[in-house]
Amino acid sequence: MGNDGGSIPKRRELVKNAARAPTVSELKATALESLAHAWAHCALSGEPLDLDTVVSDWRGRLYNYEAILKRLDASLRDVAKLKVSKNGDKWVCPISMKELGPAVKAVYLVPCGHVFADVAMKEIQEQACPECGVEFSEDNIITIVAATEADKKKKKRKGDDLKEEEAKAAAKENGKSGKKEDSRISGINNSFAASLTAKVLAEQDERNKRRKLVAEAARG
Repeated sequence: MGNDGGSIPKRRELVKNAARAPTVSELKATALESLAHAWAHCALSGEPLDLDTVVSDWRGRLYNYEAILKRLDASLRDVAKLKVSKNGDKWVCPISMKELGPAVKAVYLVPCGHVFADVAMKEIQEQACPECGVEFSEDNIITIVAATEADKKKKKRKGDDLKEEEAKAAAKENGKSGKKEDSRISGINNSFAASLTAKVLAEQDERNKRRKLVAEAARG
């Protein structure tokens, strides 16, 4: 080695140029960037979120209402319409007025859908929504865009419990009314999702009925 006109790299140069693991700061920056994207874009379509029609599932993922409708059969399950306080185009907590997003943990309440900063809700003593007064339980506080595995596991347990409770309530209500539930919405446990689906399906049935009448009139 050497004497060939080339140079031999020193050990410190090899170490310096070797691939290195990302630093803690870089990992945090990447995680924050991922959260920022989740707060600003529909998890289904990838389009920017419309704050006037945003909905969320029990995992806290955010969707545009229109994106859910486009995938009615596959995706319109267990979603809740969110009621967001805004300052311009920013989400804000109506209690603390803090801007909500990847840097501030936020939650929403079931069944009303009002959105708050998590720290603000922890200061509330009453088990009633500060905005509308609807009562809620601890299990009905859903974290938006979970950032930790602990949050995700906790939310999974809450989601399972919530779906079971809503299914029982729906079955009880159907028994009281004596009405046979439309088979097309029988698998939807969330009350908001079920009512929304029923409305859309009713509109579709009405349009189909009109088309049939027009076709029959044309043949006559």
